[in-house]
Amino acid sequence: MLQDVKKAMELWKQALALGSSKAHSCLAEAYRHELGDLKKAQFHYEAAAMAGHEVDRYNVGYLEGKYGCRDRADRDRAVKHWTIAASAGHYTATHFLREFFQRGAISRESIDSTLTAYNNSCAEMRSDARDAYIRFYHTLERL
Repeated sequence: MLQDVKKAMELWKQALALGSSKAHSCLAEAYRHELGDLKKAQFHYEAAAMAGHEVDRYNVGYLEGKYGCRDRADRDRAVKHWTIAASAGHYTATHFLREFFQRGAISRESIDSTLTAYNNSCAEMRSDARDAYIRFYHTLERL
């Protein structure tokens, strides 16, 4: 198993050299879940987030929120990352932002503007084909 992870990581590093920003995301997951190296995971999540991957933007916030949060600056960084991810349409980021809002760590104005951006992002992604797939998928879940 470890040999497979090492080979995959070698290939992702080659993909990075060829310009794949998605390879940062894959490396981050491997460092975090397979090797337990949160520092390297965060580096690769941040690189992927800077390339526009909103899931990795959420992950950076998660690491800041879960393993940082030693002070207000850590919390503020987590909120910033989740706000960007939520504005790009990442649902789970909105969940964490609502929790922080309920604790009084985020203003009403900030959460409202983020949720508006989230809704706008989701509206931009909507299509008849996507809605049909979602209905089909939920039908399969009930079986």
